[in-house]
Amino acid sequence: MPHADHGHSHGHDDHDHRHGHDHGHAHGHGHSHAPADFGRAFAIGAGLNIAFVVVEAAAGLITHSLALVADAGHNLSDVLGLLMAWGAAAMAKQLPTARRSYGLRKGTILASLANAGLLLVAVGAIVWEAIRRLGAPEPLSPGPVMVVAIIGVVINTATALMFMRGQHDLNVRGAFLHMAADAAVSLGVVVAAAVIWIAPSWTWLDPAVSLVIAAVIVAGTWGLLRDSLDLALDAAPRGIDPEAVRAWLAARPGVTEVHDLHIWAMSTTETALTVHLIRPDNADADGFLHDTADALNSRFRIGHATLQIESGASGHACHLAPADVV
Repeated sequence: MPHADHGHSHGHDDHDHRHGHDHGHAHGHGHSHAPADFGRAFAIGAGLNIAFVVVEAAAGLITHSLALVADAGHNLSDVLGLLMAWGAAAMAKQLPTARRSYGLRKGTILASLANAGLLLVAVGAIVWEAIRRLGAPEPLSPGPVMVVAIIGVVINTATALMFMRGQHDLNVRGAFLHMAADAAVSLGVVVAAAVIWIAPSWTWLDPAVSLVIAAVIVAGTWGLLRDSLDLALDAAPRGIDPEAVRAWLAARPGVTEVHDLHIWAMSTTETALTVHLIRPDNADADGFLHDTADALNSRFRIGHATLQIESGASGHACHLAPADVV
């Protein structure tokens, strides 16, 4: 409920706790876009893939299939990626402290960045092995390789489907890409093994298919890497147009100038904003602050807004007003 003597305005989707005050600051928090609880999906996915890595590596050693051994190593890197994303989801739930006033939410961004890097490292290993095998094709036992690879397709596809509905979270998206890439790699191994079964001399097809799959994985991972790096550098999240936010704020009742606008990600799912607004006639200040914070949440999915209102009457320009000042 409103209090005229405090300096914060908090807007929650599930409850409302608001404060307004004379000197022109408002804070709005929206938690409707907090990380979804994918703990069960992470647990099932990690468990299935750890078991499959053991089976695949053992089958590769028994059948002398370097393709299976290499894919097992790739799957192991994806298990590590799943565990990192799972850990990041747990970090996002940690309560803030005096020193870490945003909690550990930023850890979700670091984990998504590490996930993208890990995917590219795994692709590098696949490419290295594929190029080596193109020059010296290895004999392959296509039957056992096909069986194990088909199991891999099923497990990785099932795991990827568990993360289909959380694509707005970069960590969940990263987990989905990891598992989808694994399914694609395993499918490529199945196809290559089937062709080699029919035409035994075509052993070069296995590494050739691996190179094609590696290119597909890089194409899918590039966006994740770009978005993760942007968020790590406090860029405005993709999907939010800063100029549209600025124009909307400038059109708010009584606002004559907008400056020192910053929009950045607190986590892979939560966005924050700070801005200075010049509003000479600060009529209904509390209502203006509350309505603006709530609208930023509903219109732009910016749930943590901090607004500073300046009258501009003193004749002293705000030292943060110039566009080149951070």
